[in-house]
Amino acid sequence: MSDQAAAGTTEGQGPVEIDEELARHLENKREELFEKFGIHEEFPDEVLEEAETRTEDVASEIDDELDDRQDLRDLTTWTTDPVDARDFDDALSIEKGEQEFVLHVHIADVTHYVHPDSEMWTEAVERANTVYLPDHTVHMLPATLAETVCSLVPDEDRLAHTVEMHLDRETLSFESIDIYKSVIRSDERLTYTQAERRLDDPESALHEESSLVFELADRLHEQRKEDGSLVLNPRRDRAHTIIEECMLKANKAVTHELMWNQGVEAMYRVHPQPSPDQWDDALQEIQELDGVSIPGDAWGDDPRIAVNATLEEAPERQLGKIQYAVMKVMPRARYMNDPFGGHHALNFDIYGHFTSPIRRLSDLVNHWIVHANDVPENLLQLCDHASDQQQAGEKCEREYKQFLEEVGLDADAVNNRGIEIVEKDQ
Repeated sequence: MSDQAAAGTTEGQGPVEIDEELARHLENKREELFEKFGIHEEFPDEVLEEAETRTEDVASEIDDELDDRQDLRDLTTWTTDPVDARDFDDALSIEKGEQEFVLHVHIADVTHYVHPDSEMWTEAVERANTVYLPDHTVHMLPATLAETVCSLVPDEDRLAHTVEMHLDRETLSFESIDIYKSVIRSDERLTYTQAERRLDDPESALHEESSLVFELADRLHEQRKEDGSLVLNPRRDRAHTIIEECMLKANKAVTHELMWNQGVEAMYRVHPQPSPDQWDDALQEIQELDGVSIPGDAWGDDPRIAVNATLEEAPERQLGKIQYAVMKVMPRARYMNDPFGGHHALNFDIYGHFTSPIRRLSDLVNHWIVHANDVPENLLQLCDHASDQQQAGEKCEREYKQFLEEVGLDADAVNNRGIEIVEKDQ
């Protein structure tokens, strides 16, 4: 990559610079918002002590687990995350046979360390989600745990929960799904920019695997759109498409197994659909935007397909307004103890979360249900609490971004590049 091209990447631009006075204003605003929305930043001492204890003597503990897990350490495996990520909770492996793709999604086995009898579980239930503000994160689990034994770092053995999916090469439907405990060893940690470079360079490590998984992800993406899944960000780069589609497929696989094969309650993600009148209002607002036209052959189709088709052809400057028009009429998705009603935006009959147990309570609980076939007695309360906490986190993030704009900072730049505090010019 040329120096000029590198300078245009997130890594090349460097952090947003602010002075100490503005840094104090940002800190005060965060504290105000955390109090307003009931968000707790500091962990209790007993939780931190437990996390510290669970990170001791890791190698021997993993060795002890090998007899009861599938050993996948020889399987080519890698992670892809933002440049500033500090914990890597999901990894991929891909193979191609004559009749099938074999996709492995490996998720950090957080429930090996965080279980219903632990202090960390109690605290995770209270927090329910990690809260992400631009350049500031309030974690669901202590960093001591999340950034060490539960992070799928390269060249280290790690305990994982693997979702192994055999997909028909023509239809991409599930031929078989196997979910099991494993030991993996990631070969490399890629940023999204690095993942893009691997796709372009035939001589690079992981080029063949990256190209194969993008072939699968791109087809999954197009198939979802054709089936009526709403795709509000149609111009996402290849690396993000890989991660998004593989995680969606794994989440769908796990909740399919939970519902139809185990027949259990779990923390499903349910998204109601807008009324026909609400959809009509959104489409009319989109049609009236300057330079935007809903393709004639899409008007009579599913509104989601009409929006997808419009986004594909709309000018860049109008994408945000189209997305906003749709989001205004969308009911809020919630966690429910049964999946019925489905996920309207994704157009999935059954859906739930499994791939991010470090940052979402729903995934942590679903890992426990898959592993122990044990549904928490207070599952309905957990669903309601997680839904409410997610909404609180989103409101906090929205108000903090507004404050950043008010003090002259670009919230997206801060989010993507981080902040560096520098002394004022004398």
